[in-house]
Amino acid sequence: QVQLVESGGGLAQPGGSLRLSCAASGFTFSSYAMSWARQAPGKGLEWVSDMYNDGSNTYYADSVKGRFTISRDNAKTTLSLQMNSLKPEDTALYYCARRVSRWSYDYWGQGTQVTVSS
Repeated sequence: QVQLVESGGGLAQPGGSLRLSCAASGFTFSSYAMSWARQAPGKGLEWVSDMYNDGSNTYYADSVKGRFTISRDNAKTTLSLQMNSLKPEDTALYYCARRVSRWSYDYWGQGTQVTVSS
């Protein structure tokens, strides 16, 4: 069965960095675009970033552009999100998801918590 397991969250200071990982299994990882999304306390789900299946195209929300970098290793079936210059407003539960079409996702991980605070 499809499984997506996020890791790497934690507490970071403003201006700091974290690297999230998503270990994928149960499907042909290299055939799917993958995404990161987040949900801040009391707010709705916010799309963060997409990467095409072969890594040829990447997309970012304006709120993270220039600070976050999405990447993938198809051999290791792993999706990553490097987060730099973190801000308190980046505090959220971060999810990876399998993208089936634009704005459509069929599997989600359980999420990893990122807290940015001094």
